[in-house]
Amino acid sequence: MCGLSGEINFDGRPADAGAVQRMTDALSPRGPDGSGIVMRGPVGLGHRRLKIIDLSEAAQQPMVDADLGVTLAFNGCIYNYPELREELQGLGFRFFSHGDTEVIIKAWKAWGEACVERFKGMFAFVLHERDTGRTVIARDRFGIKPLYLAESGQRLRFASTLPALLAAGDVDKTIDPVGLHHYMTFHAVVPPPHTILKGVKKFPPATIRVIEADGTAKDRLYWQPDMTRHAEDAALTAEDWRDRVLDSLREAVKRRMVADVPVGVLLSGGVDSSLIVGLLAELGQKDLMTFSVGFEAANGEKGDEFVYSDLIAKHYGTKHHQIFVPHQRLMEALPGTIGAMSEPMVSYDNVGFYLLSQEVSKHIKVVQSGQGADEVFAGYHWYPPMLETADPVETYAKAFFDRSHATLKTQLNGAYMADTDVSRALVEAHFAQGRAATPVDQALRLDSQVMLVDDPVKRVDNMTMAWGLEARVPFLDHELVELAGRIPPEHKLAQGGKGVLKEAARLVIPSEVIDRKKGYFPVPALKYIQGPYLEMVREALTNSAARDRGLFDKAYLDILFANPTEHITPLRGSELWQVAVLEMWMQQHGV
Repeated sequence: MCGLSGEINFDGRPADAGAVQRMTDALSPRGPDGSGIVMRGPVGLGHRRLKIIDLSEAAQQPMVDADLGVTLAFNGCIYNYPELREELQGLGFRFFSHGDTEVIIKAWKAWGEACVERFKGMFAFVLHERDTGRTVIARDRFGIKPLYLAESGQRLRFASTLPALLAAGDVDKTIDPVGLHHYMTFHAVVPPPHTILKGVKKFPPATIRVIEADGTAKDRLYWQPDMTRHAEDAALTAEDWRDRVLDSLREAVKRRMVADVPVGVLLSGGVDSSLIVGLLAELGQKDLMTFSVGFEAANGEKGDEFVYSDLIAKHYGTKHHQIFVPHQRLMEALPGTIGAMSEPMVSYDNVGFYLLSQEVSKHIKVVQSGQGADEVFAGYHWYPPMLETADPVETYAKAFFDRSHATLKTQLNGAYMADTDVSRALVEAHFAQGRAATPVDQALRLDSQVMLVDDPVKRVDNMTMAWGLEARVPFLDHELVELAGRIPPEHKLAQGGKGVLKEAARLVIPSEVIDRKKGYFPVPALKYIQGPYLEMVREALTNSAARDRGLFDKAYLDILFANPTEHITPLRGSELWQVAVLEMWMQQHGV
């Protein structure tokens, strides 16, 4: 839902209305239903609106509550806003709108910083107090809704996308060696506060920042998952965990039905999205629309999983839309896909979500999607080896990292190389934290708190919002994740991964979908780069812009060009596609 932007000057200078307007305009795909800008001396806020809850103009943004002296720009959805609104009314607050935006303003006035702990949903917001000059910035527990910052002297700019900040101008576009190291090593995951650019930072998830009128700021991490066992859970059986997971997931799906417009499902045909469809059917959703995408085969690899999505659609009688993408349409969509990326992202399914969202947005504005289940319930292949390992960091790095620090030194121009192995250091630091009982728990916490935010979650947000489509992710309901953190690893690792979730699913959906081999979003043409795709990436990596930048070692590129299919990362990604996406993104965004 929506996009926000703004500028705050802490030295009293008026905010730059032109810069706020340019940022807001750049966010127009995220909010095609309305726009607004509020300029108040050193503060300027901008907003693009996607109407989901309270479709009236009373809920327009930036929202100004003149009585309370608060202005708010907000992106997301607070699913429990009706209950919070009722509680706030009991405290004497009066409302002029009927949606969740105004609830945030009143909640801040009622509970201060603690308000974010009461919100069940996804959100990024910037709130400014007229009388104190104080600014509050907050992001949801999993970073489902993005927020980027650019600081320069006494000026702070912020926006829902990185390209919006670039549109404002006056941003340091120098490549950040730390961000680049993460991109090339940590499978394109660049954890906050870093991005690929030195001049732009990411606001971290589960964080609230209070900035005083003079610019002094204080951050507070307001939520962390506990990945340890609880004494009161010791007697619980596998069936007990199954039932608790199903109850919690049912509630998470129900919460995400809150909307004043229809809600559909992105149906891959895997257990996660199929379970969402089954629970929505249980909850009585009528005329449910489901959507699936598939691609033309390449190099003998099939490009769709329609047999499973069709099975679920038929079983529940959904209004199903199947989108097949031939090579030509895939090729034509790549510039738009890369343009929609807030940061360069290597996963092939970016283009899948981009084209799927284009089609879905013709029918509805809100969908539920299955992201997060693998990172919360241990669905990936690198979790079982963590159970017995004597060196968790090495085991994780061997499975997940695209290349070693030593190898990266031979592939990058030395001027862009980080001095130390910052990606391995990041994993070591996360594994060394407390509140995780086993190496499996350590890996799940790292993936659910870091990798998930800046890979699957960011991908879905960027690609859906490129078409004014809001994606909701019930597997990232924080109460469900807190429950999952308490479950012993053996229940999650059973049945080849996600065992406890699969057992819950057996009570809802057909077993054919549950017992199938684990699938991925297949886009074989981008894994086996041949023909016109090879020519496209060769041109991007050898044109004048790429030569002037000199990011990659020429000998390394020549090796990739000679035989792209031979150079596949441990996570089954194309090395050539990885370097090409980075260069194409920078060229497209004027870096």
